[in-house]
Amino acid sequence: MASPYIRRRRLADELRRLREARGLTTDELARLVYQSRTKISKLENAQIRPDLAEVVTLLEALDVTEKQYERIFKIARTAASKGWWDKYGNAMGDRQRLYADLESGADAIRSYNQTGIPAVLQTPELIAALIERDQAAGPITYRPDRMTDARMRRQQHLLSPDGPTYDTVLDECVIYRLGVPREVMSAQLRHMAEAISAEPRISLRVLRYNAYLSGVLMPKSSFSLYAFPEKGDPPMAVVDTVTTDLILTDRHEVAGYTGHYDLLRKVALPPTDSLAFLAQAAERLDDGTE
Repeated sequence: MASPYIRRRRLADELRRLREARGLTTDELARLVYQSRTKISKLENAQIRPDLAEVVTLLEALDVTEKQYERIFKIARTAASKGWWDKYGNAMGDRQRLYADLESGADAIRSYNQTGIPAVLQTPELIAALIERDQAAGPITYRPDRMTDARMRRQQHLLSPDGPTYDTVLDECVIYRLGVPREVMSAQLRHMAEAISAEPRISLRVLRYNAYLSGVLMPKSSFSLYAFPEKGDPPMAVVDTVTTDLILTDRHEVAGYTGHYDLLRKVALPPTDSLAFLAQAAERLDDGTE
């Protein structure tokens, strides 16, 4: 399925361009369709799921051609649709719901992880350890059982026959600094190696602590890159910060993160060497030598 969030972004761009082409402000358009300025603004910023009847009213007020109407209404239908993640509401966490939405429509995902194990490759035991650590830091805003279930659903999609290709660079420091029990991390590393070995669409490269990046600075945070099959759905970068995820669709900004990723991928260990490194790291954790 197409990502409803991506289609909301496309719908927002279309509505904003139409309004500006007609020389209307958001206040003027709101008065024309008897809606609040806030509602129009949220639609044009992809902050709400569109109501199809309201979209029809907007398109009529903007005097679109029949061809424009058919194209935009088709986008709006997908933008208004719901995915399996919507059944979880806030129980799975807002950030995870966004990732599930994007993954549903992507045909290629690339990620750089400097603060955690890729969520779609985590074991239930690692998830439980991370939840425990999260709870110790203060009140949580999700239900642990529902969050865990949702993360497993995301993993099922990644591993399904129609799942996206997934290429990730994992910073070596994550293995030793995540703060979970050794036996949990050891089992996690073995699980990742097995899952990746069994699925050719998934590849992982370990970025060693001494990898040398010539002439550039290291990225300041983890990030993911998404590509979608339809030409009209632009590539996207999602940057992980402490409090939120920054969603970037500007062509130059996405290109900047794509360039960073290509450099990281180049200096990281090759896939075969990376899997061997994971196995060796698991053994060292078991032996207590790391």
